[in-house]
Amino acid sequence: MNTFIFISNRLSKIIGNICKILAYPFHFLFPNKRFIIPEFSNVKIKIKNKHKIPKIIWQTNYSNRSTLPVYLNYLFNRLMSLDYEYHYVSTEERLIFIEKHCSDEIFQNFKLLIDGAAQADLWRLIVLYYKGGVYLDIDANFVWPLAKMLNIDADAVYLKIKNNTEFTNYFIATAPNNKNIELMIHLIISNIKNRKIDGGVYNMTGPGVLNAILKNKDVISRIHRETCIQGSFTNEYFQYLDKPGTKWTHKKNSELLKEKK
Repeated sequence: MNTFIFISNRLSKIIGNICKILAYPFHFLFPNKRFIIPEFSNVKIKIKNKHKIPKIIWQTNYSNRSTLPVYLNYLFNRLMSLDYEYHYVSTEERLIFIEKHCSDEIFQNFKLLIDGAAQADLWRLIVLYYKGGVYLDIDANFVWPLAKMLNIDADAVYLKIKNNTEFTNYFIATAPNNKNIELMIHLIISNIKNRKIDGGVYNMTGPGVLNAILKNKDVISRIHRETCIQGSFTNEYFQYLDKPGTKWTHKKNSELLKEKK
């Protein structure tokens, strides 16, 4: 790992953990205090370098009214991406986007998804396919300035975890009309139609889909420790403070899909 990125990684964890610790007494004293993540944040610094991957960051969550750690996580990421525009997309806006851009088959199957994380799994691929840019989970943070991690000529960059052996979907960067992303969307729709719920959200809509499509393909990837990491600033408690127990890891397979009408 690059020495400077390693130091930045460690510093982000230290800063994040301090924020997390301080957030417990803060939310004890101010239990109803929430911070608003903006739906749109424009480019702060314009740099002429033209990347194939559009300089857009996409995030979503069940609400943009966030706890202090989630908001500080957002601010840290904006500091690492000042030459990018930022979009937060709500649950309702996800549905509107898919209805507008996708076939009725995709739209109707998307509406069968009950779990918010599964919905976000499919939506992120759809918005990246049509618009391009960088998707980042709300609890993840960049460890280095984003533009410096993405090669100007790269048309897609995927993230690997577990000693660089598995793809994950909490960070995806791509130009529009990526054929691999399109295959992932079709695989998820097939999983929904055939009610392949035995592997839970992970295999129905999540990282299992990326690994199925990208396995043995020659694609550009980065190790998560050198790109972005999860849980430095926040955790399940703070992310789901207003909806405790609703994280996808708590869902039974029988709770993932609505019955077809």
